[in-house]
Amino acid sequence: MTAVAATQQMQDRIAALQATIAARPDGVLESFAEQHDVPMRVVLDCLPEGQAVFVDGARFEEVWSELTTFGSIVFIIHSADGVFETKGSLPPGSSGRGYFNVHGESPISGHIKADRCQAICFVDRPFFGRRSCSVQFVNGDGNIMFKVFIGRDDKRELLPDQVASFEALRARMQQK
Repeated sequence: MTAVAATQQMQDRIAALQATIAARPDGVLESFAEQHDVPMRVVLDCLPEGQAVFVDGARFEEVWSELTTFGSIVFIIHSADGVFETKGSLPPGSSGRGYFNVHGESPISGHIKADRCQAICFVDRPFFGRRSCSVQFVNGDGNIMFKVFIGRDDKRELLPDQVASFEALRARMQQK
């Protein structure tokens, strides 16, 4: 395939993706990526203005540190093989031996290749009829490393204090 043909093919995919997002604005983004054979970064780039705000992935530790103050969140890893969700507070982490190491009094722990994070996306969009706010960490391949979702109360409403923290963090990150 020539470069021109490949570019046209990607433009066609993006146009079809934009039509899908317009028709189902609260649908599952990973399904859109799979349906149109594009990385998640392309899907995030195609969201309506204001729904996806990007900052440089070099700010990984700064954003993570702020997220540790949010309280109980939902940590999600979504792969082709499943969606894994863990609720809890993000514990602090530190860099060492090529990883950002997360340990603490939380069910969330592990070792993250933070240097692979190319972008951090603040996503604020409808999801199945409700507002959803998340911070999504995007690698250099355009795939999502993991997502941190704002928590909900027992009525499935977003926690107002976390929404305020999310909005403030997003605004601060945009200004730097």
